[in-house]
Amino acid sequence: MSARSAALAAITLTALAGCVQTELRGTGDLGVIIERAAGRVQIVDTTRETKLGAVEGLGDLSHASVVFSRDGRYAYVFGRDGGLTKVDLLRMRIDVRVVQSGNSIGGAISQDGRLIAAANYTPGGVRVFDAETLELLADIPAAYGDGSQRAKVVGLEDSAGNQFAFSLFEAGQIWVADLSEPRVPKLTKFKDVGRQPYDALVTPDGRYYLAGLFGEDGVAMLDLWHPERGVKRVLAGYGRGEQPLPVYKMPHLEGWAMAGSLAFLPAVGRHEVLVVDTATWREAGRIKVAGQPVFVMARPDGRQVWVNFAFPENEKVQVIDVETQTIVKTLVPGKAVLHMEFTPRGEAVWISARDDSRVLVYDTATLELRSLLLVDNPSGIFFTSRAFRMGL
Repeated sequence: MSARSAALAAITLTALAGCVQTELRGTGDLGVIIERAAGRVQIVDTTRETKLGAVEGLGDLSHASVVFSRDGRYAYVFGRDGGLTKVDLLRMRIDVRVVQSGNSIGGAISQDGRLIAAANYTPGGVRVFDAETLELLADIPAAYGDGSQRAKVVGLEDSAGNQFAFSLFEAGQIWVADLSEPRVPKLTKFKDVGRQPYDALVTPDGRYYLAGLFGEDGVAMLDLWHPERGVKRVLAGYGRGEQPLPVYKMPHLEGWAMAGSLAFLPAVGRHEVLVVDTATWREAGRIKVAGQPVFVMARPDGRQVWVNFAFPENEKVQVIDVETQTIVKTLVPGKAVLHMEFTPRGEAVWISARDDSRVLVYDTATLELRSLLLVDNPSGIFFTSRAFRMGL
């Protein structure tokens, strides 16, 4: 072999060695776990049920939420301090970060993946950013009354056509913002929808926006296919004539379980899960549970519903069989269960136990524990499969 050939061979071997050392992977089985006290996220692999690495410097994550880019590579983390951070899951580092308000409660990504919208308590309103650069494109103040008052924005959800729907807590209103032209948002406002809408969801098909009401029994529903029909009340008075219990933690309506033609949702201030027929949006039953439900979440195939609870029953999780509408198992994962997240096809569920600093992975067929990860004060768990679902 000539000296030139030997040199080329050495270069080739070096290049091949570099390729072997660099693991190529997709993003479909990645996710993040919020470490709320540390201002950090853990990046996890849901196939191997392991931690891959951590990203720090994300600010106040005491009430954080996450959406994902449509390719699943980037996580957009909304912090309570108004921080909006774009995290590169493959390189495990911050790509861009802005502090866009004084107090933020979450956000959403547009249907085409080009816009990020943040819901703000302080100042009340919605700000819309370019998903690539986090450049501010639109600022929508949640002004009401004589225009001098600003409401907290809650229940910000994406819908078809690059629209976002959201609720104004103090104003009792629902707005829909059309961001087809991001710098010139078109607003449709619905007033007097009910007292204190506190959270909301969009149904998986993107048709209905439903806002839970804290100030009264019932749910405000807007048909996004026919907004000209206005907002109507459903499930009005589901607790009428009964003494409500103190509310220790607000339910999260994005966790409503949609299973076939039924919806399962937390009853505010009651130890019940409500069952709703989505053909008529009328109550179809109630299931007694261990405490006040916070998240009521359906396994992806709709066969099971998993429920966690507010204090003092927040160490428990109950599993409901959808077909019989009965509780089939009560689990005790640990102290202060805050969040649950199903793997994309639902063979497992990840559960955070904040005060035990651990995340537990349960098999949803056997209901047995399969893995345990040590995580510092974990709260929210978010998997990249959310990138392909409306309203998440």
